[in-house]
Amino acid sequence: MAIRIYNTLTRRKEEFVPLAPGKVGIYSCGPTVYDYFHIGNARAFVVPDVIRRYLEYRGYDVTLVQNITDIEDKIIRRAAERGVSTQEIVDEYTQAFYLDRDALGIRPPNIQPRATEHVRDIIKMIEVLIERGLAYASGGDVYYDVSEFREYGKLSNQNLDDLKAGARAEVGESKDAPLDFALWKAAKPGEPAWESPWGPGRPGWHIECSVMSSKYLGETFDIHTGGVDLVFPHHENEIAQSEGASGKPFVRYWVHNGYVNIDGQRMGKSLGNFKTVRDILKQYPGRVVRYFLIANHYRKPINFSDEELGMCARALSRLEDAVANAAHAAGLNLGNLDAVRAAAGGADAGVLAGGPGSEPADSTSGAKGLERAVEDARKLFEESMDDDFNTAGAMAALHDLATGINTYVNEKMPGDPEHVGRAAVARAVLAMLQLGNVIGVLEPEAFAQAIGGSGASATCADERSGLVSSLIDLLIEVRTEARASKHYSMSDKIRDRLGELGVIIEDTRDGVRWKFAAK
Repeated sequence: MAIRIYNTLTRRKEEFVPLAPGKVGIYSCGPTVYDYFHIGNARAFVVPDVIRRYLEYRGYDVTLVQNITDIEDKIIRRAAERGVSTQEIVDEYTQAFYLDRDALGIRPPNIQPRATEHVRDIIKMIEVLIERGLAYASGGDVYYDVSEFREYGKLSNQNLDDLKAGARAEVGESKDAPLDFALWKAAKPGEPAWESPWGPGRPGWHIECSVMSSKYLGETFDIHTGGVDLVFPHHENEIAQSEGASGKPFVRYWVHNGYVNIDGQRMGKSLGNFKTVRDILKQYPGRVVRYFLIANHYRKPINFSDEELGMCARALSRLEDAVANAAHAAGLNLGNLDAVRAAAGGADAGVLAGGPGSEPADSTSGAKGLERAVEDARKLFEESMDDDFNTAGAMAALHDLATGINTYVNEKMPGDPEHVGRAAVARAVLAMLQLGNVIGVLEPEAFAQAIGGSGASATCADERSGLVSSLIDLLIEVRTEARASKHYSMSDKIRDRLGELGVIIEDTRDGVRWKFAAK
């Protein structure tokens, strides 16, 4: 089945055909580093990460470029408010962005350019636009003349006359028409500035992305992502600049994620109703936050609440428990994935390296139902992701597979003392980890590191140290001895105190197991 993407430009789903066979170029609008990013921003960072992972799973060689806007009005204002240099603000919040990004399991882009590193390139593009009659200088500023670009408004599907009617000029601007936008801003006292043919100044925001995307991906590239709030004016202006300068189509597929709402209203810093990822991570681990951001289709608006995050924590715990329970029942060490692959009989040996497909069902394992569950889950997962990266359907596939795993482990394995179905369980575990890794909710390495005793759930574990795990195991040994000696009050006290500390003890027919509690 071909991958189909909803293209904002054409307002329909289209079959994805990359510009160069086997290769994909993606540009993702990155942060303006003047503050911690909020949960609405986070969705625009997670979505391209999911797209990139799935395209790689499908065998494409993906180049993801995401910019850092390190010169902009908001940065200058924040520096003035705090009485520090703009560079100090940029350094502080760029580092914060990296830390919070990593906590959400977002992989760094292949290329992460900064606007200030490309001022010369920006000046060159502005000069081209002036030469083509699409831009003009005025009092040290340079503006794009929107009336000269006939297709202006095609991305946002707005009429130019209507746009003009709603446009307003800011105080101090010397542009010819309210809808014209700044390509270059003349320097003001105390602001960072670079020399240019129009005098000292700095780039406008929109031109930065046009220059950096074309520099690293070419004048025409495959996919451009961002929040729906960027359709107009930012992405509309990018098209006008880039196509005006090159005379070529700019982006082939425009992908925009929906809003994150709070109390039914769009979340945003300008509205003062935002929740930063930094604050949310104090209550919930990054995997839970990521799960929340992709539990619904990326184009649909979602509503932020503690109740929603709590539901996502429990849902993620169910997936992790299925893997952990299966590993425990089959004697698999999740800290050694090579051993798990070997237990799978060599099947899916490269399953975690990416690439669809699995070995045929093992008809001798006595676990045909589990094998079918794996095949069905993979099929549903791929069909969902092929359909405009529908992570909601992909998540449903993971939960279906979790059900299949739990059914086999709880109902079939107890009657299988020889563990002849161990290979099927190992393959199911590998499939769960692979597919979960594609959308970033079950990272194999992190899962193995955070795993609790005897293969317990990783939810809310947040990379507890090996020392903590050893101490918990020791307490469980003491509790087991206390129960054997009929010191039940001591046994209950250990269980209850560990529960207060966020460690859940489970007495199963296969022995005592523990896991960190989901918040």
